[in-house]
Amino acid sequence: MTAETLTYAIGDIHGCADLLDRMLERIEAHAGDRAKKLVFLGDYIDRGPDSARVIETLRRLQWREPDDVVCLMGNHEAMLLKTLHEPGALDHWLVNGGTETLASYDAAGPEEIPGDVLDWIEALPTVHGDAQRWFVHAGFRPDAEVPDPDRETHLWIREPFLSADHDFGRHVVHGHTPQTRGGADCRRFRTNLDTGAVYGNALTAGVFSQAQGPALEFLRVSAQA
Repeated sequence: MTAETLTYAIGDIHGCADLLDRMLERIEAHAGDRAKKLVFLGDYIDRGPDSARVIETLRRLQWREPDDVVCLMGNHEAMLLKTLHEPGALDHWLVNGGTETLASYDAAGPEEIPGDVLDWIEALPTVHGDAQRWFVHAGFRPDAEVPDPDRETHLWIREPFLSADHDFGRHVVHGHTPQTRGGADCRRFRTNLDTGAVYGNALTAGVFSQAQGPALEFLRVSAQA
């Protein structure tokens, strides 16, 4: 194995387990004998057909390579957790894709999702950093300290993060806002890897090196392929 380590960041999966399986195969082939790390940017569940298998795959990856697989929390994981302790949160989650998640677990309600799955989700971090980048589901406030300490912002922000041409000290890699033009949104200071896989578009991974913040290239797997 060579000394170079590549980091693969994967955008929003939303229950598209088949696309995830194919992406992992692409990553294995691309990395070859190079060391690699995987960073998943959140939103593993809801809307798509097989949230349960997505979570199973991610947990298995972490169990096999705990130091080289990072799974961040997305706002959809946060919505699920909120249903367990906040009155009125269930309806909001269900209309945002929670119904499909329950079906994938053959569960009548979120309390029937296996406890070890809920524990895993609850323990997910909302930010990961390396020497060149910050990884986060949604983004940061441009006027906050770096990295932004606000957990809700990590999960939910769109504006002013998306329109601000702001240098956060490291390149920010995120998802959350689906792109509809077929590819990742690459800006000077940030890269958005949510390419709308669950809406019939591609699942995208950015390939990152230790030498620079922005991606070297992108890997895409599409439902149409």
